[in-house]
Amino acid sequence: MNAHQSHGEQLLSINGVELCVEAFGDRASPAITLVAGAAASMLWWDARLCERIAAHGRFVVRYDHRDTGRSTCYPPGRPAYSFTDLALDVLGIQDALGIERAHVVCQSMFGGIGLILGVDHPDRVASLTFVSTSTGADDLPPPSSDLVMPAEPDSSDAAAVVEYVVAGARAYAGGSPYFDEAASRALVERDVARARSYASTLANHYAIDLDGPARGGFGDIAAPTLVVHGDHDPLLPLPHGKALRDAIPGAKLLVLEGAGHDLPGPVWDDLVSALVRHTEEGRP
Repeated sequence: MNAHQSHGEQLLSINGVELCVEAFGDRASPAITLVAGAAASMLWWDARLCERIAAHGRFVVRYDHRDTGRSTCYPPGRPAYSFTDLALDVLGIQDALGIERAHVVCQSMFGGIGLILGVDHPDRVASLTFVSTSTGADDLPPPSSDLVMPAEPDSSDAAAVVEYVVAGARAYAGGSPYFDEAASRALVERDVARARSYASTLANHYAIDLDGPARGGFGDIAAPTLVVHGDHDPLLPLPHGKALRDAIPGAKLLVLEGAGHDLPGPVWDDLVSALVRHTEEGRP
């Protein structure tokens, strides 16, 4: 096995639940924990991207949130956890893998996890990266008028669910020239087949208690911070990324040209280069 390849999936007992975790690379290298967005399992952090990061001397960890993939699921519409619980899951994974401090990369809605970790648990965070996320300020632009989401499917019809999620991915790409329909469909088919309950995946993250850090907001983050945002993002247009950059002391912004609310393969070179530089600067 190459040093940057996967160690394989494992189910870990953390905070009273089972979480499916997969790591790539040398355990002695600086750790990067990848936190997917809402309703996204670990698969949405492409394994080839994880390997590419690990090849630069990083120990890369991806995992299934509660209600995604092989991790613990709750009845649809009844998640028994909050944002803070999900943040504590990240720390529990770090504990289980012997990671004292990690470079944490959070995507979309679950930038809120990075906020909680950065403000309430700064000793466990070597750096933060926010991908396609926002401060949530009221004066920021709404989603693009071109963003049209498909009607929700019958969750018992796997084929309809696949079509729904693929259509959503296409919409979130925002007209990006990099959207790959075939690759997206293959990912979604695998994700749906692998999940304990995809009905829970579709519903539960949007029904949780959106609590925040106990002691402050984005302006209280002290960890070195990188903000990454696609210039085609139709859900959170680019001013959201710029506002987040401005809200966090010393934060830097990487604009991914041609990317929407996603991380298509053609932008990986720019993303990996920036992330490697960033995690070197914030290295313990």
